[in-house]
Amino acid sequence: MLFTGEELSTMVAAYFWPFVRIAAMISAMPVFSSNFIPVRVRLILAIALTVVIAPVIPSVPVIDALSLNGVLLILQQLLIGVSMGFIFHIVFAAFTIGGQIIAMQMGLGFSTMVDPVNGSHTPVLSMFYILLVTLLFFILNGHLVMIAVIAQSFNAMPIGVSGMAATTFWDIVIWGKIMFAGAILISLPAVTALLFVNMSLGLIGRAAPQLNIFAVGFSITITAGFFVLMMSMPVVVTQFENITLDAFKMVKSIPGIR
Repeated sequence: MLFTGEELSTMVAAYFWPFVRIAAMISAMPVFSSNFIPVRVRLILAIALTVVIAPVIPSVPVIDALSLNGVLLILQQLLIGVSMGFIFHIVFAAFTIGGQIIAMQMGLGFSTMVDPVNGSHTPVLSMFYILLVTLLFFILNGHLVMIAVIAQSFNAMPIGVSGMAATTFWDIVIWGKIMFAGAILISLPAVTALLFVNMSLGLIGRAAPQLNIFAVGFSITITAGFFVLMMSMPVVVTQFENITLDAFKMVKSIPGIR
């Protein structure tokens, strides 16, 4: 079989440009972008998704990747993919911050461990929430929805036609407030309950000054904190569902998917 240079360029373009957007999203998504997942695995996953998605997307323009237009098109696809994956990092960050707030109130702020997702030391309670939301993300088929969204984005925002609007970047920045609002909603039940516990310990300390309230209160605060965490777990799951739904709506609004 003989192929001309133009035919080869068309075949390469049909898979290269979609691969850039898909690889950028996978590299920015939580869990898949973690340090414990090898780059080779992410690359194979991006190639596999490109092979499946590329044949069903609209026609791709033939542009030399080394030209100025090609470089601009690569940057455009990278921005689209990274933006779609970055939004879900905000969701996971909300639970990380919420866990840090609760850990400080419980007295477990000093207990840290390595977070493989972010590559840093985080409180044990934050790691618990990260593992919980990771399992919920896969149980709710969040990874499959993201694959469907990236496939639909090629129809809503074809390659080479138009990029992301400037207002879209500002919308993502504004939506980032969910990281702090979600952290407050997640930690509010535990923080409120522990506030009453600390107030009670303060009253006990005033009523019985000879009692070593710091030694007794530390164990009471931790025990009460774990009990509140157990009772508030349904609230955490509900908050994750709500924040994740908002994240999917935000991701779909980037390329104008309905």
